[in-house]
Formats: sequence, C-alpha cells, structure tokens
Amino acid sequence: LSLVDDLVYAYSQLLVKLKAKGIDWVQIDEPALVLDLPSEWKQAYQAAYFTLNQTGIKLLLTTYFGGLNDNFRTAIELPVAGVHLDVTRGSISEAIQAADWLRGSQILSVGVVDGRNIWVNDLEQSLRQLRPLREKLGNRLWVSASCSLQHVPVSLAPEQSLPKEVHSWFAFAQEKLTEIRALQVALTSGDEAVADILSDNTARIRSRRLSPHTSNPAVRERLKQCDELGVDQRHGNFELRKRLQQERFNLPLLPTTTIGSFPQTAEIRAARAAFKQGKLSQADYETAMKAEIELVVREQEALGIDVLVHGEPERNDMVEYFGEQLEGYCFTQFGWVQSYGSRCVKPPIIFGDVTRPKPMTVAWSAYAQTLTNKPMKGMLSGPITMLQWAFVRDDQSRELTAMQIAFALRDEVNDLANAGIGIIQIDEPAIREGLPLRKKDWANYLAWATKAFRITASGVEDWVQIHTHMCYSEFNDILPEIASMDADVITIETSRSDMELLRGFGEFAYPNDIGPGVYDIHSPRVPPVSEMLNLLEKALKVFPLDKLWVNPDCGLKTRKWPETKAALANMVIATEQLRQKHSQ
Repeated sequence: LSLVDDLVYAYSQLLVKLKAKGIDWVQIDEPALVLDLPSEWKQAYQAAYFTLNQTGIKLLLTTYFGGLNDNFRTAIELPVAGVHLDVTRGSISEAIQAADWLRGSQILSVGVVDGRNIWVNDLEQSLRQLRPLREKLGNRLWVSASCSLQHVPVSLAPEQSLPKEVHSWFAFAQEKLTEIRALQVALTSGDEAVADILSDNTARIRSRRLSPHTSNPAVRERLKQCDELGVDQRHGNFELRKRLQQERFNLPLLPTTTIGSFPQTAEIRAARAAFKQGKLSQADYETAMKAEIELVVREQEALGIDVLVHGEPERNDMVEYFGEQLEGYCFTQFGWVQSYGSRCVKPPIIFGDVTRPKPMTVAWSAYAQTLTNKPMKGMLSGPITMLQWAFVRDDQSRELTAMQIAFALRDEVNDLANAGIGIIQIDEPAIREGLPLRKKDWANYLAWATKAFRITASGVEDWVQIHTHMCYSEFNDILPEIASMDADVITIETSRSDMELLRGFGEFAYPNDIGPGVYDIHSPRVPPVSEMLNLLEKALKVFPLDKLWVNPDCGLKTRKWPETKAALANMVIATEQLRQKHSQ
C-alpha cells in the first residue's frame, strides 16, 4: 500500500491525457476486490478512486474471478461511472443487488459469458438471468464476458480434428463475442431477432447433456470406492515404508536424482513431429526414442547419479502426453493460450468421464530399467495438475473430475510397480494454484485435492517409494495438507531462494524425506561445486542427513546437454564431498 499514492498520481495523469484524446470510457481492472481484504485496503480503494474520479473520465470498475461478497459495499459505493461483475464465478443475486444500489446514470456490466472456459453458453439460462436486470436498468445494463478473453483460444473455426459432436459444445473467443451479441439483441429486440441462434444453441446444450460420450457407467461405479475406508491410505506408516524401501534399494545417504525430463533436443522434437504426421513409422519412432532413453541412462550412470530417470523423450508436455492417452480428453490443433510471459500452451479439454484404456508409461520405464541395475524412477503428472492445466468440464464438480483422474492414474502407478518400477514420482506443481480465492474455501479444496493424490499413490505395496515434486509456488501456508499427501519423498524448488523456502518445511517439522533443489534449471548457468555445497550445508541446518535427497530444482527439458552434464556433475561432486565430511 505504500506505493498506492504514487500509482494513483501516475494513473491520474494518464487518464487526463486519454480524456484529452477524446476517450470517454476507461476500464480499470480490480480483481483484488474478490479477495479477502483488510480494512486498510478497503479504505485505500475509497481514497484512490476519489482522486481518479477527479479526472472527469468515465471509469468502469471491473471485477472478476469471483463474487464481491464482503467487499460489495466497498466496490459499489466507489465514485465510478460503471461496475462490472462476474456472475459466472460470482452470483446473479449480487448483480441484482448491485442494480438496486446504482446511482443516477451508473452502468452495470454483467459478465455472463465465461471468459475462462471454452463451453457454449446456455443462452436461454443467461437470458433468464439478464431479463430482470434489463427491465430495471434498460440501456444501463451492459452484457459482457466474465473477464478478458485472453484466457481462451481465439477461434473454433480452424479446428478440424475435434469430434463433430464435441466440437459443437465449445465456444472460443470469437464464438463468445457472437454469444454476447446474441444476448444483447435478444434483450433489446426480442428472441425472434435471434431465433435461429437460440434454436441452434438449445440443440448444442441438449446434445452435450444427453451425449453418451460424457458419462461412463463403469467410471461412475468405481468412484463409489472414494468412500471406502483406506482407499487413500498406504498400508504402513512412513517409518515402516522407509525401512522396507531402504532394504530394497540400498541407497546411500543423500541420494541423488533428477526431477524427470532431460534435454528435448531438436532431433527428439523432429522425430516426434514426424511420427505424429505419419512420416515416421511406429517401429522407427520407438527405435529413436529408445536410443534417446539409452543415452540418458548411460549419461546418468557415468555421472554417478543414484536414482535414474528415463528422460521423457517421448513426452511433448507433462499434461498433454497423458491426456492424449486418457478417455474423456480431447485436444485442439490451434487452441493456444498465454501461460506466462511469452510462453503459450495448448491446454487439453476434459469433456467426459476420465478413464485409462491401457498403460501409458510402463513400457518406456520398464525398457529403461532393463538398461541399468540402478533404480529407475517412473514419472507421472498428478491428478490436480492434470485438472488445473486443462479446460475442465463444467457440468460436474471439479472434485468429481479430480477423483476420476486419480483412479485412472492409480492404475498406472500400480502397473508401474507390477513391472518392477519401485520408485514412482507423481508431480503436483499445480496443487497450490488450485486454491480458492477466499481462504474460507481452502479447507474443502485441500481435503479433496490431497485425497486425490493419495488415491493415486495408495494402491501399491509399502516397498514402493512414492515421490512428489512441487515447484512454481511457496507452500508454507499449506504445509499440513502437503504432509497429509504422505509422499515418501517430496522434491521442491529452493535454490533461487537460497534454501529459504526449505525453512518453512523445517519449522513445520515435515515428517517425510525431502529433496531441496540445489541448482536453478531456468538458466544455462552451471553453478560451481562450492555453491551447491553451501546450499546443502544450509539444508542440513534444517533437516538431518538421513532425510535429505539431492536434486535440481525442476526438470531439465529446456536445457542443453553440455550445461546439463556439467551441472549434474557438480551436483554429484558436492554430494560426495558432503557424504565424506559427515562420515568421518
């Protein structure tokens, strides 16, 4: 808040210049108004907008991603020309209440078309919500998307590979603009003016609701196991499991490993693309991938790493790879959206009940294990990450979809173990990302999210060592829930914080083993041995030697081979020096 006065001054100057250029309206986004706000923040809003209002330009206060709730009066009483509310994640009752509070010529913009998901809007339902507001406000009612449309792909028109029926259930940005226009015309000119659009929309909604492709009776029946006692619990406690795992794997103190992926070279990407385009046969593709896997295994053995990975050359993306092999998912050709910075992703779409027709990773991991006597770690993306990094069906709860994914992945975990893969990593970098915006809703989300992980991991015997990996976030405020996941080993991103993030785990007395990252994989820089050794010494002030693993911060997919080998070599040397120091 110490910066607010300077920001308000700069904004005021900008608004004056815009008004001088003939701009009538300026939208100012304030999604923070759907968060838990202390009283001083609410007071800061009042002071800031009193100043901004002095510029004389019309301001549209825009909130989204949730309802205003206890911030309602703060927002609605601000001196602005209009207020935008998201009723797809808020409530229409809040919009009706806002209509009663508006003053004079104030505008109410209602975000009734979902800007964060790709499903066709139910126009009849939206019109039922909007008509009372139209009767009360007339032209002071604006119809809009819930938020910016940057969160969805641009257009459905180029998509030729989606199943025809499923295709009809989607609306990307351009289609959502058509929906908004249709709603506006229906409100101002009557349903007859858009009768064909409404009829087509009704057919699409009905098609999706009645489609056999959205519901799988076997999946529904299996979900009843969610309530069975012990379905999400390992047989033995951590101490027993750790003893059995050590007897099986005989790992040294400070075991070294990596997080999963190794460099995805141009040759790997070219082979994968050629295979998808039908230019490379299945046999030739498998030969190429096996050659890459063998290279990765041999390099790790030469480096002296203790627990190996197969390097994931066959994987295009940590969510897309699995989604392509699960029923209930589909994929676009051109559905790119911005992830962060300049990075774009093409999220999968979960349209139906999720199930696993056949093993997805077992053959690759089992082949890699035949190449070495060292333990080979199987690698999976976890159920919550699979959920968070997709466009998720909105006709059932996210919890239900997460449980479906969890049981599908449970089968994969079990098959890996049955194939002799005794160390299995289930990545959950997105678990904190899924937290609701309001803290009162955290407990419910964390209860089912951590249960989904445990369901995925709990079908194996105690000698199987379950790892999880988390990155991109700080976790100190949800450490009890992370501990409840009961992974035998958790690896986390800590090098850029100089091991500061590890301190929270130590103060909480995290009960299981932990691998704090000792070097940053986001940079080609190769940290010297001394730097990694320093980080490990800091880690030893937080956790005892027999609870620590050594690993990079994250996967190595984006790195090149020379820096990868050099950094891993230094990591192994630093680990060996620490082992020798503490063995004396």
